[in-house]
Amino acid sequence: EASVRRLTTPCALFSADPRAGGDSADALDAPMLAHSQPTGTGLPAAAPVGRLAPGDSVLAPLLLLHPPTPPALSSCCQPDESSARPSAPPTEACSAVPEPWRFDCYPERGAIVSRDMCESRNCCYVPQHTGQDGVPWCFYPPDYPSYSLGVLERRQRTAEYANVLFLIPLEKASDPQYVLQLCEEPLGLIVRRRSTGAVLLNTTVAPLFFADQFLQLSSSLPSQYVYGLGEHRSTFQHDVQWNTLTMWARDVPPTEKTNLYGVHPFYLALEEGGHAHGFFLLNSNAMDVVLQPAPAVTWRTIGGILDFYVFLGPEPAAVVQQYLEVVGRPAMPIYWALGYHLCRWGYQTSNATWEVVTSMRNYGIPQDVQWNDIDYMDKFLDFTYDPVHFDSLPELVKDLHAHDQRYVMILDPGISSTQPQGEYWPYDEGLRRGVFIKDAHGNTLIGKVWPGLTAYPDFSDEATHEWWFENLQRFYKKVPFDGLWIDMNEPSNFLDGSTNGCPSNNIEDPPYTPGVLGGLLRSKTVCASAQQKLSSHYNLHSLYGLHEAKATASALTRLLGKRPFVISRSSFPSQGQYSGHWLGDNRSQWKDMVASIAGILSFNVLGLPLVGADICGFSEQTDEELCVRWSQLGAFYPFSRNHNALDSKAQDPSVFSPSARAAMREALLLRYSLYPLLYTLFHHAHAHGHTVALFWMPLFTFSPRPQVPQDPLTYGIDRQFLWGRGLLVTPVLLPGADSVEGYFPAGRWYDYYKGDSIISLGKNILLSAPLDKINLHLREGSIIPTQRPNLTLWVSSGQPLHLLTALREDGSAAGELFWDDGESLDTYENLQYAYVLFTVEQKVLQSQVVQTHVEASYITVESASFYGVQSRPEQVQVNGQEAAFTYKDNKVHIPENK
Repeated sequence: EASVRRLTTPCALFSADPRAGGDSADALDAPMLAHSQPTGTGLPAAAPVGRLAPGDSVLAPLLLLHPPTPPALSSCCQPDESSARPSAPPTEACSAVPEPWRFDCYPERGAIVSRDMCESRNCCYVPQHTGQDGVPWCFYPPDYPSYSLGVLERRQRTAEYANVLFLIPLEKASDPQYVLQLCEEPLGLIVRRRSTGAVLLNTTVAPLFFADQFLQLSSSLPSQYVYGLGEHRSTFQHDVQWNTLTMWARDVPPTEKTNLYGVHPFYLALEEGGHAHGFFLLNSNAMDVVLQPAPAVTWRTIGGILDFYVFLGPEPAAVVQQYLEVVGRPAMPIYWALGYHLCRWGYQTSNATWEVVTSMRNYGIPQDVQWNDIDYMDKFLDFTYDPVHFDSLPELVKDLHAHDQRYVMILDPGISSTQPQGEYWPYDEGLRRGVFIKDAHGNTLIGKVWPGLTAYPDFSDEATHEWWFENLQRFYKKVPFDGLWIDMNEPSNFLDGSTNGCPSNNIEDPPYTPGVLGGLLRSKTVCASAQQKLSSHYNLHSLYGLHEAKATASALTRLLGKRPFVISRSSFPSQGQYSGHWLGDNRSQWKDMVASIAGILSFNVLGLPLVGADICGFSEQTDEELCVRWSQLGAFYPFSRNHNALDSKAQDPSVFSPSARAAMREALLLRYSLYPLLYTLFHHAHAHGHTVALFWMPLFTFSPRPQVPQDPLTYGIDRQFLWGRGLLVTPVLLPGADSVEGYFPAGRWYDYYKGDSIISLGKNILLSAPLDKINLHLREGSIIPTQRPNLTLWVSSGQPLHLLTALREDGSAAGELFWDDGESLDTYENLQYAYVLFTVEQKVLQSQVVQTHVEASYITVESASFYGVQSRPEQVQVNGQEAAFTYKDNKVHIPENK
């Protein structure tokens, strides 16, 4: 929805403060801009410039074909003679552009740019000698030509204007929170927040490029506080110091400055005063997103269209909610998904796997789910199990079910193409049905992964979904699994392209290639020119994991009749509707444990709250201290799984010393006791688009003035996090430490275990942290429902509640509980759930059943604790009857606020 304001005069391409935008103008409704795109590459023919405007206007803007030539391209839209310009911009004009506002005119990776090369593009060339890394030497001058905007009456849209495509107008917002300016020359958009005047989007700061395989859009940013833009190994708050984030799904262990498994072209940005907005570019092609210290952002993609959304918030939580309104809210997980998961590559046999499960039970360590990696398969073939080494797998699964535990197995998309004809149904039947990705000549594309030569299912084809379901159905009769782990779905390939290579064309080697690892789109994946049902792989590559997750979730729903459990490595916007995610093949290093928190926070912003990292690390060798500390942190990952690699020593909790084992056990029992809280948080994520784990967002959302942040010092924190709004987790992240420093925003915080309180004005506080403890604190005003933990969530979830209340200074607090059967589909949508509110006012705790259901009859409150009671009560009553109680004077710590 939009209200369009159009400038009656041209906008300056560059001003002293581009964030300020242009002059205001009177409102004018206008339809979405449109422009034809050359065909012949499988790319869409229609190309709206943005989701800008609704309209019932009789006038429609027309994008005039006078753009600049994009870098390294022969543009399909050449400037006319009137757009001729000198070979080099004036030196004075170039020098006037401040370094932070220099937009790169020669973005090719690895290019050593000379003056001649730069000026051949009619750009400024100013070598840097300041030592400032990343400042472009070759950048656009202030007067670099761009598109202009003309006006065309709709009734004149005849054959002579065939390159202008009509797009259905959107509804006009009755009271929009923003003002949109349309700059005519150069063509640009400026979006302001109506209430504050803050500029959220200003595309006039640099030239717009709109060619067949090169689309570039730049904008100012209101601050340096930018989040999202996954998937990358980075801090939670992205660095805006000349930081290029490449997006193109890739199988590679998490590495800085590298495109990783998933693609999420969405950011959330904070503004001065604490408001927030979001920006989403709905585009699946390879792209670079460049952040620079102006601050500003450049989107540079090599296909698709510039179809973007701006979300106005104004609270950070509202931005995420609005984003999820577009891409879809995450699914409600099945209850056991929130338990402890155990896996490794290298159990070698089903009996060895069984022994670990038995050992965990014997030591009284909670575990809900046992997994197997690819070593359970027969010759690494999907839908098989090794009849020699994993012969007892069906019996193991039966034993797990008998103990209220579950079984998850890995599946890779690559289907072996080399088995004797008639002996491997998945390939034979897939070939017969034509479900595999084809090469440019229409033949089945063959790559190579674990089973050797393989074909790749085309999950963009509904026929493939049915074939996938039938394969799972056949295997389920042998091994009744409960969930699926879909790996290698970028898709990964041990070859570059295929056994036959890839064609030599502009799809495989486009005029501009973003900074993908390996330098080629086909690097360790299939050919970009490969053909799928919906389009070429050039367009669909980064959607592969999403399409496989959708097919897998659908198949499990049909097969089991319950909520599907799927964990996927590759991901794309809307992934949370179908799967969770783990952060990939990390290492057993302290820095990897630290980095996992930023990854989990980022994916909560991106709409995948069911996320975790491999506890204790996947590759290399862990050590006891690292694994204890990681197990304590991992007990508070939304998705909690210990997993390690083939050549690594066992690292499940049962193999460590008694003291380490006890510390891990206590951390997991703590997680299980907090299951009612975690389950309720996932309900809010599913129903309302809330986050489960984050730091600053809940502090904004639930502040006394939710539209204004209380503490900007929380913006960059990614070594602590909150569950919901009330439970603060402060893990130890350094070796040899017996204390940890944590930031406490202003307010009263209670030690989770003892009730001692900290009254903070917003500062770092040193906390005691022996090896057997992870620090937890309750925020004032919270009521946390807990249960007596057991070895599985099935048993734990049947226990009575204990309410843990953290009182405000005025004696008030509130909390809630969502409860259903834990596994049925669509319980919220079908009102098959109970919902209970807990409140404390004037020294009275009350519960109110807001939504009643038979599940509510199973809920009882057995006991309650109240932190922050100022003096010993004379009497405590429960439902009018006097009850026994204990009282302890707690310490109150008021740190020095320096």
